[in-house]
Amino acid sequence: MSAAAPEPPESSIDAFHRGAFFLAQPAGRGHRAGLDAMILAAAVPSGFSGRLADLGAGAGAAGLAVASRCPHARVVLVERDPEMLDYARRSRALPGNAALRERTEVLDADVTLAGEARAAAGLADRAFDCAIMNPPFNAPADHTTSDELRKSAHVMPPETFEQWIRTAAAIVKPGGALALIARPGSLQPILAALAGRFGEARIVPVHPRAEEEAIRIVLRARKGSRGGLSLRPPLVLHEAEHIFTQRADAICNGKASLFGD
Repeated sequence: MSAAAPEPPESSIDAFHRGAFFLAQPAGRGHRAGLDAMILAAAVPSGFSGRLADLGAGAGAAGLAVASRCPHARVVLVERDPEMLDYARRSRALPGNAALRERTEVLDADVTLAGEARAAAGLADRAFDCAIMNPPFNAPADHTTSDELRKSAHVMPPETFEQWIRTAAAIVKPGGALALIARPGSLQPILAALAGRFGEARIVPVHPRAEEEAIRIVLRARKGSRGGLSLRPPLVLHEAEHIFTQRADAICNGKASLFGD
């Protein structure tokens, strides 16, 4: 007598951009998409109409948010973890995402691959106009968990930014863009990885409240540019206990871009 098939992990279907698109994702375990993904997606200009790679897409939140806000964008959700890859496919297939399906696809590929192996996995050189990423940015000592799915999404090996930005530099066309979100403490390795690859870096600090320190930075840079680094006005998330500022509400709900373009 064969053993019964295991029950599928508990999951949820969540609405984003006030119901403009939906996400299938694990419930009570792993990484659940939220503000970081929406803010990252908002770093892409509203008029973007090219091909975009969401590197380490997870269930697809940031990439689908770009497709939702930018009606002419074509988005590839790139993920390597088998379980999160399944969630990305399930997200794309949801009835509420039917309008996005023709402009999105899911790619099973490891962002850290290089050279011929990367190209063979579907990440060809100069194949994209933009790459976005929300890589793991917690040091191992800062994030202890027995949840291996959550650990793989949150904990950063020392070479993370170098490998991920190297891949972005390979797959983005000359003049194309890179956008990422990370902790402020990650700025040094990010800038080191950008050197010789991306320039004209613009940074928006993200603050919980106006009087509090930044908890995230969002950086957008251009491949091959020699332009220097600039610090933009911050994004302040809350004006009261749990009330979004007007700007944060628009950005997190797909009504505005982070950089005003």
